[in-house]
Amino acid sequence: MVATVRSAYTSLMSSVVASTTRLPRCQAVRIRQARCMSNRPAVHLAIPVDDLPAARAFYGGVLGLAEGRSSDHWVDWNLHGHQLVTHVVPGPVRPAGDSEVDSHEVPIPHFGLLLGADEFHALAARLRDAGTTFMIEPYLRFPGQAGEQWTMFFRDPAGNALEFKAFRDESQVFAK
Repeated sequence: MVATVRSAYTSLMSSVVASTTRLPRCQAVRIRQARCMSNRPAVHLAIPVDDLPAARAFYGGVLGLAEGRSSDHWVDWNLHGHQLVTHVVPGPVRPAGDSEVDSHEVPIPHFGLLLGADEFHALAARLRDAGTTFMIEPYLRFPGQAGEQWTMFFRDPAGNALEFKAFRDESQVFAK
């Protein structure tokens, strides 16, 4: 039964995606993103911001995330198929602390994405062009070891810490 429903759904979504070539780009992208999210669990993360226009400029403008639903006090963002929600909360974000990793003080908490190397370097360039201050500049962490990765840390305008990284070999993400 489940296999039959899954097959019918896959067939339906394939025809919907094929038909999106006639839709305006924004509608086609929304349909394709919905299809991607149905194939796996997705993370929902809600974070505090103190200035919604600044959050829109950063997450939409600098990071290039597609904006979803919104109100006067929150905005949904498509973080590569995951739901990131920026909620207006008065006052500054208060970090919990730092933890040492590879001789760097890493801010806790933080969130981000694992990207491909080309995407990582393109994002780093976009962040530099936007005048973003890096807490930890983009660098190669653990060179020649299991888990070798490019990484960078920065804060959004509200003070939330983000880390974006790219593994040399993605099969090493959970390597010991």
